[in-house]
Amino acid sequence: MSLDADAIVDRRRMRRKLTFWRVTALLVVLIAIAGAVFALVPGSRLMPPGAYIARVKIQGLIRGNQDRVEALSRLARSRARAVIVHIDSPGGTTAGSEQLYDALRELESKKPMVVVVDGLAASGAYIAALSAEHIVANETSLVGSIGVLFQYPNFTDVLKTIGIKVEEIKSSPLKAAPNGFEPTSPEARAAIEAIVLDSYAWFKGLVKDRRKLDDGELTRVADGRVFTGRQAVGLKLIDGIGNEKVALAWLEKAKNVPPNTPVRDYSLQPRFSELSFLHVMAWTFDTVGLSAIAHRIEEWGAVQAVERLNLDGLLALWHPPATN
Repeated sequence: MSLDADAIVDRRRMRRKLTFWRVTALLVVLIAIAGAVFALVPGSRLMPPGAYIARVKIQGLIRGNQDRVEALSRLARSRARAVIVHIDSPGGTTAGSEQLYDALRELESKKPMVVVVDGLAASGAYIAALSAEHIVANETSLVGSIGVLFQYPNFTDVLKTIGIKVEEIKSSPLKAAPNGFEPTSPEARAAIEAIVLDSYAWFKGLVKDRRKLDDGELTRVADGRVFTGRQAVGLKLIDGIGNEKVALAWLEKAKNVPPNTPVRDYSLQPRFSELSFLHVMAWTFDTVGLSAIAHRIEEWGAVQAVERLNLDGLLALWHPPATN
C-alpha cells in the first residue's frame, strides 16, 4: 500500500515539474516572438538608422484619437527617413481633424512628408492633407469640400402628429438649443450660425495660408464643392497628379531621400496591437491553465473593433447629396 502511495506522490511531482517546464518553454517562445516582432516594427530602436520610409494611412471617418497622436509622435522620434501619408477619407469632426492636422504638422517638422490622396480627401480629411508641404492625388480623386456643417434632426411635426409634447426647464433660452423637439428659434439659429461661420473662417484661413492662395483664388475653392485631382491642380489645392511612385520621386528630388529606400507600413494603432500572435498564445496557454495571463496580455493591445456611430460637435465632412 505504501509503495502505491509513494508512486502516486512521485507521479504527481513529475507532473508538476513537467507542467512547470512546459509553461517556461511557452513563456520563452512568447518573449522571443515578441522581441522579433518589436524589432521589425517601423520605428523600433533595433532597426538600422534611416532604413525605411514610413507609409501612414488615414482612412474612414476622422474623430479625436489620442492613440493616433501618440503613434505619430513616436514616428517623429523614430529613425524613419521620410513619411508618405495616404489619405482616403470624407472627413469627420472639426476637432478631430484639427487634432490630426496638428499631429501631422509636428511630424512634418521632424521628417520630410508628402501626402497621397488615394480616393478622397474632403473637408476634415483635406485639413489633414494641408499638413504636408507637398500633396499629390490621382486624376479622378476628389479633393476639397472646404466648409463646416452643423446638422440636427427636428422631430416637431412627428411629435405633434402622435400627440407627444416635450416639457423642459432650463436656465436660459439658448441652453441645449437647438434640441430637435421644438422649432428652432431665431436666436438659437443665429448662435449656431456664428459657431459655423467662425469655424469656416478658421478653415479658409488654413487653406489660404498653407496653399498660398490670394482672396480670389480662395473664393473659387471655398464654396463647399469637391474637385477632381485634375481640377485641384489648376486651383492650387494640390501640387501634382500621381500616386506613391510620384511621391517617392518628389522625396528624392526635393528632400534627397535615396530612391532605393524601402517603404514600410507604419501602424497608427497602439504598439502592442501589432502582436496578433497573442490570440494563438491565449489558446495554447489554455492547455496549461494560464489563459487568464494570456487574456490580460491581449488586453494591453486591445483597440475598439467598432467605432461609435455618432459624430459629436461641428463636422468637417463631405458626403454626396441624396437623390430621390
